[in-house]
Amino acid sequence: MAVYALTGFSLVSLLSFGYLSWDWMKPSLVADVATDPMEKPLPPTFTRPPHIIFILTDDQGYHDIGYHGSDIQTPTLDRLAAEGVKLENYYIQPICTPSRSQLITGRYQIHTGLQHSIIRPRQPNCLPLDQVTLPQKLQEAGYSTHMVGKWHLGFYKKECLPTRRGFDTFLGSLTGNVDYYTYDNCDGPGVCGYDLHEGEDVAWDQSGKYSTFLYAQRVSKILASHSPKEPIFIYVAFQAVHTPLQSPKEYIYRYRSMGNVARRKYAAMVTCMDEAVKNITWALKKYGYYDNSVIVFSTDNGGQTFSGGSNWPLRGRKGTYWEGGVRGIGFVHSPLIKRKRRTSWALVHITDWYPTLVSLARGNLSNVQGLDGYDVWPAISEGKESPRTEILHNIDPLYNHAKYGSLQDGFGIWNTAVQASIRVGEWKLLTGDPGYSDWIPPQTLTNFPGSWWNLERLTDGPRRSVWLFNITADPYERYDLSEQRPDVVRTLLMRLVHYNRTAIPVRYPAENPRAHPDFNGGAWGPWASEEDGEDWEGSREPLKSRNKKKKCKICKLRSFFRKLNTRLMSNRI
Repeated sequence: MAVYALTGFSLVSLLSFGYLSWDWMKPSLVADVATDPMEKPLPPTFTRPPHIIFILTDDQGYHDIGYHGSDIQTPTLDRLAAEGVKLENYYIQPICTPSRSQLITGRYQIHTGLQHSIIRPRQPNCLPLDQVTLPQKLQEAGYSTHMVGKWHLGFYKKECLPTRRGFDTFLGSLTGNVDYYTYDNCDGPGVCGYDLHEGEDVAWDQSGKYSTFLYAQRVSKILASHSPKEPIFIYVAFQAVHTPLQSPKEYIYRYRSMGNVARRKYAAMVTCMDEAVKNITWALKKYGYYDNSVIVFSTDNGGQTFSGGSNWPLRGRKGTYWEGGVRGIGFVHSPLIKRKRRTSWALVHITDWYPTLVSLARGNLSNVQGLDGYDVWPAISEGKESPRTEILHNIDPLYNHAKYGSLQDGFGIWNTAVQASIRVGEWKLLTGDPGYSDWIPPQTLTNFPGSWWNLERLTDGPRRSVWLFNITADPYERYDLSEQRPDVVRTLLMRLVHYNRTAIPVRYPAENPRAHPDFNGGAWGPWASEEDGEDWEGSREPLKSRNKKKKCKICKLRSFFRKLNTRLMSNRI
């Protein structure tokens, strides 16, 4: 029987903050009161393909938006969501690359070979080149396609770059995280480089501009130079609110009363991103796009709790298969929606945007085989049932196997030591090691530097490798029903077996020394050619870089702080 223990917070203090009384169905926090769709005339049917703006934020926690009861100010996102359709049964992946790959391909990561971890800067790996991407399908439908922001789908050769995968233009970073002002990224001590690109060239001249502002300004510039008579797709993948925690001072000042420093900086970054979305929306209206536009907003994974994010009241955090890692913030705002101003509980997954948006664009999906996504526009716009009934969260055969898992625990059909998770209907199954499993309230305590530590912890007693939840009745994953419902466990294990038979081998190659930025003038970028094998192990003298001294100092400084932070965290533990 599970035993609950509170660390840092007492049960009384949680109740006094209102955390444990957070009502999943409370209208003021999640759902809007339904409005009669007949009160206003329905929007006209599409007369021409709509303009599509897809906004993806990085590491924004489930709790970190105003309409989920957050202490962070997001007035623009709140208004857009309130006037559109909030997606409260919306799922993403627990980390960056998997979510982005599934958005761009419409396929589960077991079908692209990217089911393990992320694509790292020095790996000869990228989104499989045989996959027809979402922007490529939109190009076929006559769209102008543009990407602004974080790619993180590989770049080891030019064929992997955004401009070779369906985007007419690109301004952004290729790696997973960079400095918001200098665009430097260190992939370990002494392995640092500049990462901001314009098309396929290094954008040295943009250094010093805060990325959230820079990306919003670029979207406005694209809209100003394009004709609203021609369909356009803009994928805005904000770097915000991923670490490093950096924000203009005026935004931090708004949260000066917030005691936790990481939460204060994080909140400032979220509000800054909210204003960037406001500027993008304003540009859509100014330049004549808005009335025929569809704006999709999505997070890419759960919030990182030790970097200021909050997924409360959900369990877990970024990098886990608990709801806090995979349930996302999502909404659609569009004058073209037939039933606006409501909350949808239709089951939606990030793979669904591929067929949904291609269908909206009147593109051709008949020649695309093996999609895992569904067209969910009727569910979003008209309130119809979602065609989706299940979600494979993932099967990762390379992740550390759970110590207490076995084939016997999986009825002889599944090794429960393997990290996997699936949802079928109202049931969710997890096997192996799902990741950090606590419930962490928002980090708001004053003068308590370790307040991210104040959490509700579950002790499962005997070590486990199988969990089952009725996720509809128990969205916080507090009541494991695996022992009470072995029939459901077996059924869901059979679904994992089914999916596993369709999986392709994991692609997670060793890092290549040739990727070092010093071989590329001090910047991250493609290093392999068609003639080079992926296991190239040669060496040569680094190219001279005008930023070399700067890079070395940055690497040493970041390495110092990483080691210091590790020691501090170890002492707190």
